[in-house]
Amino acid sequence: MTASTRPAAPDTAQITSDVEHALTEDLGQGDATAELLPANADAHAELTCRDAAVIAGTAWFDGCFRRLDPSVQIDWHVHDGQQTSPGTVICRLSGNARALVSAERSALNFLQLLSGTATVTAEYVTAVTGTAVRILDTRKTVPGLRLAQKYAVRCGGGHNHRIGLYDAILVKENHIIAAGSIAAAVQAARQLHPDLLLEVEVENLDELTQAIDAGVDRIMLDNFSLPQMTAAVQYTAGRVPLEVSGNVDLHTIGEFARTGVDFISVGALTKHVRAIDLSLRLQLA
Repeated sequence: MTASTRPAAPDTAQITSDVEHALTEDLGQGDATAELLPANADAHAELTCRDAAVIAGTAWFDGCFRRLDPSVQIDWHVHDGQQTSPGTVICRLSGNARALVSAERSALNFLQLLSGTATVTAEYVTAVTGTAVRILDTRKTVPGLRLAQKYAVRCGGGHNHRIGLYDAILVKENHIIAAGSIAAAVQAARQLHPDLLLEVEVENLDELTQAIDAGVDRIMLDNFSLPQMTAAVQYTAGRVPLEVSGNVDLHTIGEFARTGVDFISVGALTKHVRAIDLSLRLQLA
């Protein structure tokens, strides 16, 4: 991923808010251990990535250190959306020693989590190479870090589903039961929010037909078997984009993608994340 294709990060205010919350949580009234260091001492540090990873979250990392030392120098050798190999020094820092050790954990927490999200997303994107399917995230995110994780998904080559409950409508089983039918739920949704994307989740081919007839914008095939997906794609014949959800992992996603569906949503991108192994080593100047 080049600089021109890297996704834009959430705005500065969002990153600042995330950083403030993390530092307040970690520092409280102050870093008691950092007081062991001379107040005016400077230090250098190298950040090494010990895993094969797609990096994401450098703005949050930078924000933690700059909050405690506005004059800190940070030199990145790998940027968001780029792949790195084990043992690579991805960043060098220099600044106030106390600030470096105090911001370290919060900064690494952001970078490890978001790089983990980007890395697993890239694995899923690679698994559907040769198809036209788009990999989508879900709302199964770490509380308070949704925009950060959804940014990381984009760094890994994935795409964002709705951000929250406010920017698209997804009609599920309970909504249909409450409304009385798929047609009634769709009609009510169109009247209330005509400008929002309207998607309906279906559990069988009969409900698929109802959703198509209701004129929805997208249909989610919930826990369909592989033969059912194939039948749904053939029946729909491109009239409405189809999304697959449920039972998706790196072993199944290739077969699902080759049925011809348009989207596959994967909760594991943001829910089952393994933090990337990073090491920050400090040396007094």
